[in-house]
Amino acid sequence: VGTALLVPSPWPRPPSPCRALSAALSLCRRDEGEAWLSCRSPGKPTLYGSLTRRGLSTEGVPDIAASEGFVVGEVTKKSILISCPHENVSTKFLAPYTTFCRIHQKSITCLDISSGGGLGVSTSTDGTMKIWQAANGEIRRLLEGHVYDVSCCRFFPSGLVVLSGGMDAQLKIWSAEDASCVVTFKGHKGGILDTAIVDRGRNVLSCSRDGTARLWDCGKSACLGVIADCGSPVNGIAVGTADNSLNLGTPEKAPSEREIGTEGKILLLAREDKKLQGVGLQSRQPVFLFVGSDAFNCCTFLSSTYILAGTQDGNVYQLDVRNTNVPIQVIHRSGAPVLSLLPYRDGFIASQGN
Repeated sequence: VGTALLVPSPWPRPPSPCRALSAALSLCRRDEGEAWLSCRSPGKPTLYGSLTRRGLSTEGVPDIAASEGFVVGEVTKKSILISCPHENVSTKFLAPYTTFCRIHQKSITCLDISSGGGLGVSTSTDGTMKIWQAANGEIRRLLEGHVYDVSCCRFFPSGLVVLSGGMDAQLKIWSAEDASCVVTFKGHKGGILDTAIVDRGRNVLSCSRDGTARLWDCGKSACLGVIADCGSPVNGIAVGTADNSLNLGTPEKAPSEREIGTEGKILLLAREDKKLQGVGLQSRQPVFLFVGSDAFNCCTFLSSTYILAGTQDGNVYQLDVRNTNVPIQVIHRSGAPVLSLLPYRDGFIASQGN
């Protein structure tokens, strides 16, 4: 478990680890101001301090000072590097490169960017799902057809087609060019919580509140099978190529000729009952079952060997799929739920519900 260096909300609100960035980055935009600062290590008293903005340099870069126990390193118009020498920890806080305020009216629940980087698709608690230009936020298409809220969306590898899942228990495929719904999958008995795409997208996967994960044939608009029936809501899934040394099991019957790209793949299931499960995608056989500290919300692959999973109580588990008895590490920066995980360069990006 690592040390967390946090910048909560501006003065005079008391220090709280549930607000990590806003105050520090607002100091980059205001002429003057102060913000709370805290450094928390497991089993040790939390260290508190403050940041003060004293003005601007001739280049327009904020002049920011830290109270005793903290050090301000590099400061730019878009970032602040802060360290706590006593705990030998540092954190770089980044401001948004750009902000789009007019796409949705309420909270965004899911977002994806096309493979070429030109388009974004997002869903919101305002009840809408929209495709927009990633460069400027200009809305290109409104995707309408789900009966209730849309919970998840993602682009196919081509960047021309979108897959979505809703609380109406339906999975839909859309054309990003004209917003038409070209395929609707039905079969789940509860709201769909996450999706995944197998290879180039002839097959797709979904998981649901009904406790199942299903494999679908896009060409025939049909369900190819229930990959897992967990008896507990499956909050997130991820599919990846398994390490060659991993035994994925043998299918009980020959796979359908409509299954494309399932061989050698493992499906991760982030379950509400505190379990992270691995299942052979083609075999439908269990590979591992790991019990965490709270409900698992999301999961992803770092490689064919290493995986990540995030929980409702703020833990990020790194596991080796060849031996999941003990985590490689457990990262905990705050008690806020871990809502999404994304591999990035030699590490990963995590979003939390704070």
